[in-house]
Amino acid sequence: MTATTAQMHDQQGSSRRSWLGRSEDWLDSKGKGAWIAAMVLGFVFFWPVGLAILFYMIWGKQMFAKSCRSGGRARHMHSMHRAGFAAMKSSGNTAFDAYKEETLRRLEDEQEQFEAFLERLRAAKDKAEFDQFMDDRAKKARSERAAISGDDTQGNGPAPSPYAEI
Repeated sequence: MTATTAQMHDQQGSSRRSWLGRSEDWLDSKGKGAWIAAMVLGFVFFWPVGLAILFYMIWGKQMFAKSCRSGGRARHMHSMHRAGFAAMKSSGNTAFDAYKEETLRRLEDEQEQFEAFLERLRAAKDKAEFDQFMDDRAKKARSERAAISGDDTQGNGPAPSPYAEI
């Protein structure tokens, strides 16, 4: 059978299919995005249609078909996953393996130290913000007392501790 004969049989086979089969073929040719768009439009115009398309996508294995997994990003993630395991295997060169192990251990230690530094930095920032809040609260309480008593004592004597008014 020649290529043109195969195309003619394919065209005749697709012309014999129902409109539902032809629309399925058309959506398949457009990819997963077309299926999702059809599902969303189905929900917008008449929710049972969207629900039916969703069920067909899940149970018809359209959502998990090979064409969906053969995308560049999925292939890239899979190769990165394999590379992560390959990095843990021995290369056969003991000097290089010792160097690699030492470097990985050093990097892990540096990461732990950096994360501890970030935690201390966050704690210091939180403490500074809390101290500022307490100072502002104490100033507001002093000014309210001064306004009530009519006596301005803000400049006289030592400043009260901001924690004394809690």
